[in-house]
Amino acid sequence: MLPALLTSMLLFRSSTARADGVPSNCSQLIVATAPDWNSMHGKLQRFERSKNNWNAVSAAIPVLFGKNGLAWGSGIAGQDQPGLHKKERDGRAPAGIFSIGEVFGYDPKLPAGGDYPYHQVTEADVWSDDPRSPHYNRHILIDPKNPPDNYSHEKMRSGDFAYHWLVEIRHNSDPPVPGQGSAIFFHIRRGVNHPTTGCTTMAEPELVRMVAWLRASKHPCYVLLPAEEYEKKWQVWNLPPPEKVTLMTKRTRLIDSGAVSSNR
Repeated sequence: MLPALLTSMLLFRSSTARADGVPSNCSQLIVATAPDWNSMHGKLQRFERSKNNWNAVSAAIPVLFGKNGLAWGSGIAGQDQPGLHKKERDGRAPAGIFSIGEVFGYDPKLPAGGDYPYHQVTEADVWSDDPRSPHYNRHILIDPKNPPDNYSHEKMRSGDFAYHWLVEIRHNSDPPVPGQGSAIFFHIRRGVNHPTTGCTTMAEPELVRMVAWLRASKHPCYVLLPAEEYEKKWQVWNLPPPEKVTLMTKRTRLIDSGAVSSNR
């Protein structure tokens, strides 16, 4: 009886661990890796799942994270991990697995080929980043001629080219916990070495391609991890195997920067 009990406990643990990874209904996955927890540079690829197999649908592209690197975020997976966790204004991008929320932009409609929930922003659209606010980490509408002065927020249409397209990364969203981080998006980078305060950024053409690729029916998700953590967790979290992913290791970062020859 004891062996049977142990077996059932192991099966339960295995199924629970798998349930904590990429959801079974997610068939579009954005994968980003960094060389380590303190890196602002990384690589990102897009994958689609067919018959439980992940296949890359894009080449790896350079991306930027928080100016202080990464910390565990709160989403589908990651919030229960030991180590440093994301806090408001810590300059770190949230690591883990997250669902993708709405797309926001300046244009009247999505880029050609796009088919995803979309909201064209105006001067009335803001995102609350003040832990004191009852709307913390939420998209809200205000009167731009009479904005509230008791809570801080980020304007979503400030004229900043970097915010032309915003793709919501649902960190600390269900529900938001005050102080655990807010306003996390994919958006256009401001320069090849210009990190963020917690978002993931890339060149504009790459972001436009991502926006056009997203499909709500495929329940897209985002995974961000240091390369070493990715290699530890890919099986448990049901991620693409490392041989299919262009991992951003410390060595590939040095190669990209020209500090190390790729044929060495």
